[in-house]
Amino acid sequence: MSILHYFEEQKSGTLPEIYRDLTREQMETRILEIKEQLGDKLFIPGHHYQRDDVIQFADAAGDSLQLAQMCADNKEAEHIVFCGVHFMAETADILTNNQQKVYLPDMRAGCSMADMADIFQTNRAWAALENVFGETIVPLTYVNSTAAIKAFVGKNGGATVTSSNAHAMVKWAFTQKERILFLPDQHLGRNTTFDIGVPLEEMAVWDPIHDKLEYEGRLEDIQVILWKGHCSVHEGFSVQNTIDIRNEYPEMRIIVHPECPREVVALADDSGSTKNIIDIISNAAAGSQWAIGTEMNLVNRLIQAHPDKHIISLNPHMCPCLTMNRIDLPHLLWCLEGIVNGEAVNQIIVDEQTTNDAITALERMLERT
Repeated sequence: MSILHYFEEQKSGTLPEIYRDLTREQMETRILEIKEQLGDKLFIPGHHYQRDDVIQFADAAGDSLQLAQMCADNKEAEHIVFCGVHFMAETADILTNNQQKVYLPDMRAGCSMADMADIFQTNRAWAALENVFGETIVPLTYVNSTAAIKAFVGKNGGATVTSSNAHAMVKWAFTQKERILFLPDQHLGRNTTFDIGVPLEEMAVWDPIHDKLEYEGRLEDIQVILWKGHCSVHEGFSVQNTIDIRNEYPEMRIIVHPECPREVVALADDSGSTKNIIDIISNAAAGSQWAIGTEMNLVNRLIQAHPDKHIISLNPHMCPCLTMNRIDLPHLLWCLEGIVNGEAVNQIIVDEQTTNDAITALERMLERT
């Protein structure tokens, strides 16, 4: 392959073929060399759902917002190679300074949930909902959303939420307006608002595909409007999975992520954020039994980390998050060699206005949690 062809492929965002021909050992050796060469100028955050061959090179592992905050706190890092998905790298770029560059090793690593709410759909929905409900709605968005959605929420008096602080932020939102529009995950919104006392019959669903409010009852009774989005991984856990576990392992406890459907959460022994799940399993007694309803890479890692406990996936047929799995050794090495060669491979840049509005939404959350 010619050097010209190589750099043309770089510009197009396509992994050059030379990386597909390398062995795992060659790639791992070169990644370690680059990490040593760049030292503190390089920071590699890795989300909990990343593949094992990638997460081994992470300087820190965690949830998306936690990692973005680590990026912001790390002033020495000039280059941040975010091993996660697109919205996470966007958040890191929003929170870091202009001298720091954020990269995503594979631009195809998106998030199906985040992609279920684009800014054009959201603007249409907001106009339609305000036409019905007036200025009685405050928007909240899960941090698992695009920078544009975070900015929209910031401009309209709302805030971001995480799965850890969603309860506190929903309570805050109800001090601001009579109703909440919760984006983009209907399951986290439903589980959270139900937990704080909102009846299911007072929750409506906005269908962005058909620009339609799904609700049976009096419109004035609606307290929560849930965006019709979901996590493709967590929606894969079912009521039947919980029944099967109860039948096969009567002593086993079930813990699930609140992105799972309401019916599954209701049947589980506990639910919580990724960090909460990790902490509960880590602190559990030796010999305890756990069925976990979350992403498979993380479940497998917990199984390996806690051989003294019986841990399985709530769904035995669950696959890892496919978009998270797009970050692999060839793409990570390609991105790192681009930095060494002065080429910005897959740099993530959020424009100034979007950044400012998104920071407003994030700061409203951080001030209260």
